[in-house]
Amino acid sequence: MTITVESTGTDETRRDQGSNEVSDRLIASAARMSRNAMTEIDWNEPLDPTKYGCSPEWSSLYGTDMWDELTEEQRIELTRHEFASISTNGIWFEMILQEMVIRDQYLGEYHSPEFQWSLVEIADECRHSLMFAKGADVMVGTSYRPSKFVGWAGKAFMALAKNEVAYSAILVAEEVLDVFQRGCMNDDRVLPLVRTVNEIHVLEESRHMKFAREEVRESMEGVGWFRRQLSALIIAIAGFLIVTSLHSPHLYTNAGLDSKRAMAVKKNNRHFQSMMRESCVHLMEFLDSVGLLTRPAARWYRRANLL
Repeated sequence: MTITVESTGTDETRRDQGSNEVSDRLIASAARMSRNAMTEIDWNEPLDPTKYGCSPEWSSLYGTDMWDELTEEQRIELTRHEFASISTNGIWFEMILQEMVIRDQYLGEYHSPEFQWSLVEIADECRHSLMFAKGADVMVGTSYRPSKFVGWAGKAFMALAKNEVAYSAILVAEEVLDVFQRGCMNDDRVLPLVRTVNEIHVLEESRHMKFAREEVRESMEGVGWFRRQLSALIIAIAGFLIVTSLHSPHLYTNAGLDSKRAMAVKKNNRHFQSMMRESCVHLMEFLDSVGLLTRPAARWYRRANLL
């Protein structure tokens, strides 16, 4: 993949539609297509012991010697904890997202389509968080959170981020989760419960990502060099912390593995790194197109294996 960093953006990055026009279409789409996992999924149905929690190829250990050493039962248990870790750490960021969106719309134009869409998005995120929490409980009976440092950093980011920083970080988090879920939702080897959770989230997050892109484009209009550089760096660091928090060290322990070894293997797993990079091409292209893929930012994305 070849991307030129330090782009300042071109006319193609300018908004061709207003936020209210996009919001109107997204509200209509949500009215037609929104789904409710609480009623759609039979949460009491026994889990098939032969089904994975995610596609084996999306496991953080797939393609390594450690993966080869595992029995089929251990692989299945590992992927179920990986799904639980990714989805419940997703709850952590969705809570940050909801506060940033509410703050952005505080004392806004309540009659506007943009404000109304924001309420739809917040409602979606609440349902998604409940869906993820229920899925983790049913599958492995536990949940995962980021480290104390990342939790503190999230609180600071939640309080201070706005404009392109807030919406780009939202986009990075949602795109990365979307990539993982798209890779698993059509795989017959994966539990039906997980596939439905992924399908619902991918469908509804596509609307959120469209709105976030529009907000980023709008925020970046007329932005000067210094702000662009600073925003790009903050977004990249936030993205690094989000991505590196998705797989909790505790998931490996709970799956019956040596956590320290597993984390070291994951860190050096070229297959997993390649899957992440190839799947985030469009995200990096978008950030580049709006001038948010600067050289310092690119270094953080490479550390997170997104570039």
